[in-house]
Amino acid sequence: MASTVNERPGYGQLLRTPGAWTFLLPGFLARQPFAMLTIGILLLVNDTTGSYGTAGTVSATAGVAMALFAPQGGKLADRFGQSAVLIPGVIVHAAAISLLTVLALSDAPLWALLVAAVPAGASTPQIGPMVRARWAAKLDGSPLMSTAAAFESVTDEFTFVIGPVLATALCTGVHPAAGLVAEAALTLAGGLLFASQRRTQPQASRGAAGAGAGERVSALSVPGVRVLAVVMLGIGTVFGGMQVSMTAFTKEMGEPGLNGLMYGAFAAGNMIAGIACGVIAWKLSPQRRLLLGFPLLVLATTPLWAAHHMVLLGALGMLVGLCIAPSLITGYTLVEKLVPAGARTEAFTWLTGAVGLGQAAGATVGGRLIDAHDASAGFLVPLGGTAVALLVLLAMRKALTPRSESVVAARGVGHREPVSVD
Repeated sequence: MASTVNERPGYGQLLRTPGAWTFLLPGFLARQPFAMLTIGILLLVNDTTGSYGTAGTVSATAGVAMALFAPQGGKLADRFGQSAVLIPGVIVHAAAISLLTVLALSDAPLWALLVAAVPAGASTPQIGPMVRARWAAKLDGSPLMSTAAAFESVTDEFTFVIGPVLATALCTGVHPAAGLVAEAALTLAGGLLFASQRRTQPQASRGAAGAGAGERVSALSVPGVRVLAVVMLGIGTVFGGMQVSMTAFTKEMGEPGLNGLMYGAFAAGNMIAGIACGVIAWKLSPQRRLLLGFPLLVLATTPLWAAHHMVLLGALGMLVGLCIAPSLITGYTLVEKLVPAGARTEAFTWLTGAVGLGQAAGATVGGRLIDAHDASAGFLVPLGGTAVALLVLLAMRKALTPRSESVVAARGVGHREPVSVD
């Protein structure tokens, strides 16, 4: 594909931005819940109930709650300030996780686990979108904004390398509940540290709503955001389907402790591809990159169900990971082109929430297929989810074309990209 490595602001220059590390380090700690929550619930509930279907349902409930409440949290953070939302949020989250853990260890009925899973998921802090908003506030009009977008995507992928491996190691090597206990502790410590960095948070827009031109319009009113949300749903089914299927596969093979390593290989592929995408100045427009890259993800998920050897599945998982990161990064890049500045934080949370919702659906459907058949059946979920998303993407591709490239140029995006005509 037509791409070259041009001279552009690099990661080193980005990380020398004054004050950046004050929110990056605590932000990294507080991001872990997104990667640890669903797999921590899955492993604990499966251990206490013996059912992947039940575990997937409880995990999915938390994921759905996270997806539905994430955009509302983004709106509140925009209006009242990130600290005002985060401080009570992380306390509620730690309490909700504690309740869910106690209920699971007490062999509580399914309905009680589902009720407890709702606040556990709904209160998950949306640190990724908040960090992106802080970069936007510090780098407004700077060429470093495009580099920051790539860096944040790489950080998200790295979180999916560390989080599931840590949660699995704790659940299998220490105690089935240890993964969720660590998740709650990281949320509380990282979230409070992040919230304390008030100097770098965007200015709250309290009182702007309802004030004529200052009144916000929902990001979902932009057709391209709705298309991207479906794409992210498809990507989420890969995360959810891979989590539950790899857990079942390693257990069937008699090596449950290798689950973290297997999922880590998948997540490592995401991170490697994300780093590569961050250092390339693409000549292709982001909408064309998505239309070319997403079909590759569908193809990569196709042979998963037929892999019956640990090494082969690990290699295929890494291949799938390599194909995910470019689509994720391109989706977030398109938000900058399609959505007005005042609605971007909300748009980011919609996309993040869509990933979580897809992850929940993937875990639920995958768990049911595994209970009815075997671990291999669960790997059909990533294929089905991405295939449906691809059909929507192809049918609605024109919604991803920005109305005016001049609007993008005026906002100071680092490098110019031609508008594609699809």
